[in-house]
This record gives sequence, structure tokens and C-alpha cells, in this order.
Amino acid sequence: MTWILFAILSAFFAGSTAILIKVGLKRVDSNLATALRTAVVLGFSAIFAILLEARTPSPSFSQANLLFLLLSGLSTAFAWLSYFKALQLGDVSRVVVVDKSSIIITILLSFIVFKEKPSITVFIGMLLIAAGILLMLKKGENENTGRAWQLYAFLSAIFVSLTAIFGKIGVGEANSAFATAVRTLVVFVVVWAVVLGQKKHRYIKSIDKKSWLFIVLSGITTGLAWFMFFLALKQGRASVVVSIEKLNIIVTVLFSRILLREALRRRFVSGLLCLILGTVLMFFV
Repeated sequence: MTWILFAILSAFFAGSTAILIKVGLKRVDSNLATALRTAVVLGFSAIFAILLEARTPSPSFSQANLLFLLLSGLSTAFAWLSYFKALQLGDVSRVVVVDKSSIIITILLSFIVFKEKPSITVFIGMLLIAAGILLMLKKGENENTGRAWQLYAFLSAIFVSLTAIFGKIGVGEANSAFATAVRTLVVFVVVWAVVLGQKKHRYIKSIDKKSWLFIVLSGITTGLAWFMFFLALKQGRASVVVSIEKLNIIVTVLFSRILLREALRRRFVSGLLCLILGTVLMFFV
């Protein structure tokens, strides 16, 4: 069950990434920050691929695998652009809650695409996760942040789910480092196309040293999260891997409370416990 450890590590690094972005990139446009961060992740992924001798696909790696890796990368790019925009507009602890609805979407898609057999445990877990999300959002929102962030967070959840499904199909027998590098390259091309199209690359010179530090750190944690995620996907069940990875909300909420002083109301804590319990039930499917 080594893949469970990889999924847990992916969750930790992903949770840390959200805080690094929120804390350090307040004065940088979200799309530009995403593009620069992707450059760091791409370099990080390339190093992993070279060290693990993944410069070429394995013999069993087909064109279909490559197609789905490309689709996974496109989904990731759109998920990132939506997620970081949501983080810029709303409270980090609220954004990650909506993003966690991707667990339910991924589980449903896994039943359809991979024919994973549903069980009573899965359904109970899904209900707990849904209840937790509703509890954490209802009456607990900061109205000062507006509502636009909700749309971006929900779009992120949809694209995250597609990322996992496409990634599971695409990774096949390929080395996980190679799969990560392909996915990152696609994200790099898409987000830089957006930035160049908006002509936001002109603001690179105005980025201060502190923001650069957080861009690099968030890129490193993202690279580690992705690598662990693909290792887990390759060995484990997509619905379970995504469920475990989404426990990154624990890391994010704790850090948002300690570092950002974001309020955690009783409803929010109750909802978080429901979400965690529902996610943990996925271990027993």
C-alpha cells in the first residue's frame, strides 16, 4: 500500500502550496504568478525525469496514453488558472472547501470510466463529504469578498476531476516522472499563452524578491505534489487517491488559521470533520 503514502505526501505538498501562494503573491497578478510558477515546476519535473532516466516513454507507452496525458495537462492548466484567481478573490479556507467538491465528481467519474464498484461505504463517505462542504460554506462566508471566487473555485473542482481521470488513463506503464513532465509542459504552454495574450509578462520586472521566493517555493512544493500524485495514481485506485490527496485541506486550514488568522467558526469546524471522516472512509473501499 505504498501508493497511500504517496497520496498523503501529495496532499501535504499541495496544502502547503495554497498557503505559499496566498501569503507571498498578494501583489502579483494571479495568471502571471501561475505562469512563473509553472516554469519552476517544469524545471523541477525535468530534473526528476532525467534523474530517473525517463527521457523517453516506456515501450508500452502508446499514442492514446500521450493523448490523455495532454488532456490531463490541459485540465490542470485551466484548474490552476481558476484556482489561483479564486484564491486571489476569496479567503483561502473557503476556496479550498469548494475545490474539494472535486472528490465527489472524481468518484462518480471513476465509477463510469473505470468501472470501479460502488459500495455502501463509498456512498456514506460521499454524503459526509457533501454535508461537510455545505456546512463549511453556508452562513460561514465572508461577504466582503464577494461571490465571484465561488465560480472560479467550482470550475477548478471540475478541471481537477478531469485531471485525475485523464491522468489515470494516460500514465499507463510510463514512468511517473515522465508523465509529470509531459503534463507540466502542457500547463506551461497554456498558461504562458494566456499571459502573453494579456501582455502581463511586462510586469515581471516589478516583482519583488519576496514574491520571487514564494514563487520558487510554491513551484517546488507543486512539483513534489504532482510527482507523488502520479506515483499514487499509477499504483492505486483513482477515486481513493484523489480522496486522500484532498485531505490537503487539513494542512491548508491549519496554516490559514495560524499564518493568515482566518476565522474558523463552529459550523466550519463541524463541516471539516465531516469532510475528513468521509474522506477517511474511502480508505476502506
